Amino acid sequence: MTKETIRLKDLTVMAMLAAVLALLGTFKLPSIIPGAEFQLSAPFAICIAACFGFRRYFAIGILASLINLLLGTHTIINVVIAMVFRVVAGGIIAIFGTKPWILIISGPLGTAVGRVVLGLVIMRVSPLPLLAGAVPGMIFTAVLSPIMYPAMKKVTRFAAAGERG
Repeated sequence: MTKETIRLKDLTVMAMLAAVLALLGTFKLPSIIPGAEFQLSAPFAICIAACFGFRRYFAIGILASLINLLLGTHTIINVVIAMVFRVVAGGIIAIFGTKPWILIISGPLGTAVGRVVLGLVIMRVSPLPLLAGAVPGMIFTAVLSPIMYPAMKKVTRFAAAGERG
């Protein structure tokens, strides 16, 4: 295979993952606590970072945010919070690897820092109520990320083997 073919495949995979990430970012799962709904995109994002590395994950995230901005499903504030999540969660995975405990803590830490930035920097309020509302989603992400990762890793290995075979 030529370099151009590999690049085209990489771009196609990145575009597909960005579209799925954007789609998952638009849906929020309700919680029994008002204001504590959470997105399905967080555990998926953790798996992307773990399978594809920080640089590709960050590029996929930027593309997903652009899609959501263009569709009007997210605001600049949503994008800022998502980018903080990506830097923190993806950075933790890039630095410490893909051990299960890293996958468990990276998403909640990314969410926590995002809520702190939202509270202190953007809204200039205490981030504690924002953090409290995020706890159900943090738990969801912590539980689902290490469960989803092996399946996503297997799919990416299968796809890579198909390129060579």
